[in-house]
Amino acid sequence: MGDHAQSGGEALTAAPPDAEAQAALVEAGRLLFARDITFLRGAVALDGLPPIGLPEIAFAGRSNVGKSSLINALCGRSTVARTSNTPGRTQELNFFDVSGRLVMVDMPGYGFASAPKDKVDAWTRLVKGFLRGRPTLRRCFLLVDSRHGLKDSDRDMMKMLDQSAVVYQVVLTKVDKLKTSEVEAVRARTAEEIARHVAAHPVLILTSSEKGDGIPDLRTEIVQLAQPET
Repeated sequence: MGDHAQSGGEALTAAPPDAEAQAALVEAGRLLFARDITFLRGAVALDGLPPIGLPEIAFAGRSNVGKSSLINALCGRSTVARTSNTPGRTQELNFFDVSGRLVMVDMPGYGFASAPKDKVDAWTRLVKGFLRGRPTLRRCFLLVDSRHGLKDSDRDMMKMLDQSAVVYQVVLTKVDKLKTSEVEAVRARTAEEIARHVAAHPVLILTSSEKGDGIPDLRTEIVQLAQPET
């Protein structure tokens, strides 16, 4: 695999931090998102992408997976990402500056069966071009609805990420909607499947935007990918 994927995964092979170090990481993650978050631009084509600069992370997922709600919970405010009950509303790459240390990218939702073919083709070209042409993209967080588990459209996205050599980490959403036994079952099934993918990070993050579950864990992963504070 190329350097693009390896560079985002090296830190994850280290020994797990002790309790004090972990607490410091959780606090660093909280502070990262407690400061300024600024919308930079939306891009509907590759020529509209912002210049290469800060480390980038991206959020991808099926339409209606709860991506906007999760981004808003991550940022601790309700107005960063637009939320909608209409699948596929976000049809552009939206870029946000996070504390001057990281760029967060909200990617268009996929899996919208009712979308015209030309729109699906345009989405595919935009996303493929973005994934393959951003050397600063450290990781893609792939959101999967825990009530349904991985679907074929998720697998297509994972294949695209594997081929683009972009490290990605699966985030299970809406775990508060399941019983504990059901959460463990979907976690086990998902972990077994992603183990077969070359660019997939093996650690799953289980989240609930409504309850706040898993948000500190997600912030902890992200802060380690951000530009260090000066």
